[in-house]
Amino acid sequence: MRTTDLRGRELSRGELLSLVPRAALSADVAVERVRPLVQAVAERGQAALREQARDFDRVEGHALRVPAEAVVASLGECPADVRDALTQLVERLRIGSAAQVPETRVSHIGDGAQITQRWQPVSRVGLYAPGGKAAYPSSVIMNAVAAQVAGVPSLALASPAQADNGGLPHPAVLWAAALCGIEEVYAIGGAGAIAAFAYGVEEIGLEPVDVVSGPGNVFVAAAKRVVSGKVGIDSEAGTTEILVIADASANPAYVAADLISQAEHDEAAASVLVTDSETLADRVLAEIAVRAPLTEHAERVAVALQGPQSAVILVDDLATAVRVSNAYGPEHLEIQTSNDDAVLAGITDAGAIFVGGYTPVSLGDYLAGSNHVLPTGGTARFAAGLGAHTFLRPQQIISYDRAALAATEAPLLALAGAEGLPAHGEAVSARFEQEGS
Repeated sequence: MRTTDLRGRELSRGELLSLVPRAALSADVAVERVRPLVQAVAERGQAALREQARDFDRVEGHALRVPAEAVVASLGECPADVRDALTQLVERLRIGSAAQVPETRVSHIGDGAQITQRWQPVSRVGLYAPGGKAAYPSSVIMNAVAAQVAGVPSLALASPAQADNGGLPHPAVLWAAALCGIEEVYAIGGAGAIAAFAYGVEEIGLEPVDVVSGPGNVFVAAAKRVVSGKVGIDSEAGTTEILVIADASANPAYVAADLISQAEHDEAAASVLVTDSETLADRVLAEIAVRAPLTEHAERVAVALQGPQSAVILVDDLATAVRVSNAYGPEHLEIQTSNDDAVLAGITDAGAIFVGGYTPVSLGDYLAGSNHVLPTGGTARFAAGLGAHTFLRPQQIISYDRAALAATEAPLLALAGAEGLPAHGEAVSARFEQEGS
């Protein structure tokens, strides 16, 4: 990992934004690559999806829509310990997601005048689960449970076809779909899957959705950006990233293990350490040198840690570390310091925050009860992670009786006149004129 030394420098927020490490390929660049793929699916449907499966997944002639019975039958092959773990994930996530559903509230503006605030789920959601370098049954559950808790009545799932699974999605993805009761599953991957959700594919019975959610690589994130506006999206959850704020009190073995854990996702994964202790930085790098070559995906980890998106950043103090983190807007932020609460108080921009030496990001990836589908690439500065709220829309229901409306007539007429829209006022006055006549 390269080291960036910011000590002794007074940097503005704009300068920090330009200095924090980022992947060489951003969603901005990827958009131009995926736009033709999205357009092809919008125009040619199934034919385009089959071409993309051949070119990117090396699969041909498979069923794009997975038979419902194959989804259910897949559970018979799920190891008992994995099924138990997935079941625990579902249960914990339902508890965490339920807290994200606001209650209906009624505001009494005056006698006979009230506004009801309700949260209405969207009608249909397309869930995406990656299927490249790893299988992500946990992502299926993160998406499905959040939508189900929100009350979404129709769910469809897409995940890339696997050449070594007869053109079906990865078996573990099917296990998770079965546990969540999802029967509408498609063996479609990448930008094509996002386009299929947005535009629908009539030949295979795929109806358009209202919201597309789920993580993926930078191309999936870019495809979401392309279809945004046609449908809603959860966030641009691209290649994973972790930023750790740590001081001299942190355990370097814990920090090193956490940086490696996210680096194993993808060669483009970002692992960043921000610390005010050069000694800790050296000890973490020494731990990485020992641990990284021993992990199963050592080659992938090495590429990720050596890439431009990963770095050790040295700062003068933890207050500066907080400023660096907020400028970065990490998907996953870990805080391992002697005063975690003080550091946490300054954090404003992060997808999910893991506090203390015994709260690693991998806990959030699986069994914390939080959702692991989070904004990446700095979008945590303005976007939220996936949750039940992702699939809910606030709606205001207004109810006034005659007396309450009459009380607003004079000021409403004044405002309508000031804006040059007299018919607005006349729509109120007409109700009393009609009664008078």
